[in-house]
Amino acid sequence: MQRYEYKVVPAPKKGEKAKGVRSTEGRFANALQLLMNEHGATGWEYQRTDTLPCEERVGLTGRTTTYQNLLVFRRALPEQVSALAPKLLAQHPSTEDEPESVTESRSPTIEMIGDKARSQSNAPAVGGVLKEDPGKTVSAPDVAAR
Repeated sequence: MQRYEYKVVPAPKKGEKAKGVRSTEGRFANALQLLMNEHGATGWEYQRTDTLPCEERVGLTGRTTTYQNLLVFRRALPEQVSALAPKLLAQHPSTEDEPESVTESRSPTIEMIGDKARSQSNAPAVGGVLKEDPGKTVSAPDVAAR
């Protein structure tokens, strides 16, 4: 099943000047075109425009409702990247075969999903390299005794 991530951005409120574009409608269309092409170049597919209410404070006790125009984009997530899929312990290699002292030379990586960064360490789940000092090792506890 294909998975998607979504991005919602505010629609432009005023037009952008361009060579040969003189009318207000043309400038506004140019601003919208630039915004959509910018997101399309990075893999985002335009889905729809929504107008949603937003309640705002006015003065000390007053409230008013304004309406915001939002553009909705989506992008397909790669099949192998599934942050929500559970991982079973049975799929990982047994820790019984590991030596008492495990030395890892791999460094942690950062995975970008949308606008959020997620840290991923390549260190083993039990024992391994301390993040403060990549050269220092830790002995693995006996998992079978638990």
